[in-house]
Amino acid sequence: MKHIWHKLLLLILLLNSCVAKFVPEIDEEKELLVVQGLITDQPEADTIKLSKSRPMGQVDEATILSGWLVRISDDLGNTFYLSECKAGTYITNPLNFKGEIGRSYKLHLTENPNNSNLNFLLNYESYPIEMKPVPPIDSLYYEKTVIEPAIDKFRGVNGCQIYLDTNDPDKTCRFYRWNFTETWILRLLFPVENQTCWITENSHNINIKSTAAFTDSRIERFPINYISNETDRLKRKYSIIVNQYSMNEDEYNYWERLQNITAQVGGLYDIIPSSIPSNIECIEKPDEKVLGYFSVSAKSSKRIYIKDNFEGIIDHYNNCITDTIPYIDVQGLGISLWILDDGQYHIPPYKVLTDNKGCADCTVRGTTVKPGYWVDDK
Repeated sequence: MKHIWHKLLLLILLLNSCVAKFVPEIDEEKELLVVQGLITDQPEADTIKLSKSRPMGQVDEATILSGWLVRISDDLGNTFYLSECKAGTYITNPLNFKGEIGRSYKLHLTENPNNSNLNFLLNYESYPIEMKPVPPIDSLYYEKTVIEPAIDKFRGVNGCQIYLDTNDPDKTCRFYRWNFTETWILRLLFPVENQTCWITENSHNINIKSTAAFTDSRIERFPINYISNETDRLKRKYSIIVNQYSMNEDEYNYWERLQNITAQVGGLYDIIPSSIPSNIECIEKPDEKVLGYFSVSAKSSKRIYIKDNFEGIIDHYNNCITDTIPYIDVQGLGISLWILDDGQYHIPPYKVLTDNKGCADCTVRGTTVKPGYWVDDK
């Protein structure tokens, strides 16, 4: 019997040792040009980002493409050159370029001659895209949601659903896309130097909607963002600015396919991003695949502030205290500790310590500089 157990143990060890990473061979380029670009009708710098995708099976970050010649042309024969503000990021000059509704625009890219492996430079070009108008956001509002109902002394748990309404009476805008930026106040529990910060994050989800199948181009109660009790966004004061963009049908189809991919688990036979057609092609090598999209959109924005009583918001800082010790030199302990409360004038004097820097310094997550758009309570 003892020999049988030994054989079973050996078999288990052999099976575990046979696990190997499988990277399928696919018939496509190892590295593909990735273009992230958007121009609008607003007096602000527009951004084009260039990179190269990594081969399947590698988890390294994309290769940033610096030193490229990036320019935009319109249907009137004008050309606008972009400058590289940081590696791989190219911006327009708001003083001489702003998109105009009704005009068509093309993106032109020429690779860095120092990085070319060919005897000639590769040039990439988008097809012309007309900038379509976009209506203003009619209303941006929120409603409390009940995650757990209140029972007796239990106050319940709330979330927050943010909606928007928009309407185009002229019916010229049929395809919409939205993104947003959130900002909220973080105030730590202890009287530390950096106690109050503002945290800002951009949206990552794909929010799109088509009204092409309806008589009117009206959208009501579109769920733009949901905030659960698992975050401290609603703890004190929260703000969200939503940007609304116009699109043509081709770009809508691009975002819809990309949205479907992000909603899938990602099995071996699912659609891969390189199967989504881009609106950019290589002039010298028309069969070369390009990832990403050059967007030409009119833009409207709306901001709201939320300061309300939401029950059941989780406190991520309720276990900050590591220890309370007599008033001694913490640095001499030789370990990473931060002071939450300096009670040197108490009798006897003491220090409240934490081993979590985020409990003692809000700049771990945000900034102490109040945003210029932030409105204080009166």
